[in-house]
Amino acid sequence: MTSQEIKKLNLPDGPGVYFFKQGREIVYIGKATSLRDRVRSYFIGDIGEVRGPKIGAMLEQANKLGWKTADSVLEALLLETELIKKYQPKYNSREKDDKSYWHVVITKEDFPRVLMLRAKDLPAISYQISVIHGPFPNSKELKEALKLIRKIFPYRDKCLPRAESRGEYKIGKLCFNRQLGLCPGVCTGEISKTDYAKIVRNLKLFFQGKKGAVVKNLKQEMKRLAKAREFERAAKIRNQIFALNHIRDVALIGKQPNYDRGEFRIEAYDIAHTGGKEVVGVMTVVVAGEPAKSEYRKFKIKEGRNDDVANLREIISRRLGHPEWPAPGLVVVDGGRAQLRAATNLLAEAGVIWPVTAVVKDERHRARQILGDRALITGREDEVILANAEAHRFGLKWHRECRSHLGRGRNLV
Repeated sequence: MTSQEIKKLNLPDGPGVYFFKQGREIVYIGKATSLRDRVRSYFIGDIGEVRGPKIGAMLEQANKLGWKTADSVLEALLLETELIKKYQPKYNSREKDDKSYWHVVITKEDFPRVLMLRAKDLPAISYQISVIHGPFPNSKELKEALKLIRKIFPYRDKCLPRAESRGEYKIGKLCFNRQLGLCPGVCTGEISKTDYAKIVRNLKLFFQGKKGAVVKNLKQEMKRLAKAREFERAAKIRNQIFALNHIRDVALIGKQPNYDRGEFRIEAYDIAHTGGKEVVGVMTVVVAGEPAKSEYRKFKIKEGRNDDVANLREIISRRLGHPEWPAPGLVVVDGGRAQLRAATNLLAEAGVIWPVTAVVKDERHRARQILGDRALITGREDEVILANAEAHRFGLKWHRECRSHLGRGRNLV
């Protein structure tokens, strides 16, 4: 497949799951915040270098693309996991350390628990399991997903059910999650086995990517309760339906700029070399006005050239090959209008809408002017200059390491 063929497909700019196919066989499945941007990112720059040999081989074999939209990134995450389990695409094969991957386990008990466990710990558990969902390679992503799900469907994880007595459940001490509204009252006897079983049934369906079936179940239950004049319980279910149809999964949208809490992300790029030899590039990150050094990245430019614009295009192309990294609210490049134009055009070609600014230096290499969209720059001048200065400092340090043959450190892309 080619980038031109992908553009003709008119992929939606929304969350979902995509399938690379070889004929009728699905060879790779992935999820996306934006199906359009995610799929296009596979065709930026040199495939083997940007995506790695495994994905490069997959793209050479794939001749078809399919996709399925989702209403939220959360649903795309769950759907991706279920489809990978179902189809077992050969290019989604897990690495040797897959025992460290996480699963969601629902136990087989009167009041089932919903637990997050590593694959290596599953054989050692002492209780029966009803279903297992996974694997999920990213523990942080899964934890955020469970937080969202638990707000809609409160469930039991650690608390003990209140002992049954004469067909009724006694009110006991609230567990911590019950106080937060994240446990439906298993520990206090506020919920029956029958009603809790309905929660678990909907949880299982939701993890299978069947939100439609969940909403249908809830609507039927809401009508039943309203007919029985149990209006308070019916209202709770109405709220669940609304929450399902308006999932706010900002925490899972790591690929989008976060403007909500002032956590504005700026990425700055710079090149360092000696007359076109030993050329290296770097990316630095500033979030909410502070350097995020764990997110700095180093790039080795294999084709030595004394062309800062071409080198800049290469490192930004390679950065675009990592859509799993959070997207910036602003990109900062070192140089003048040539660098600004090169970065802007490259991002536009890739279908990525990231605003770009350039820092022009004086003869002493001090910031003299900031080029770009004034609406985004105004009030952020200090952050832009900080990001640019960090890129210059980090780039020189990385260049010195390479010249002294020490350039094998972490964060190398």
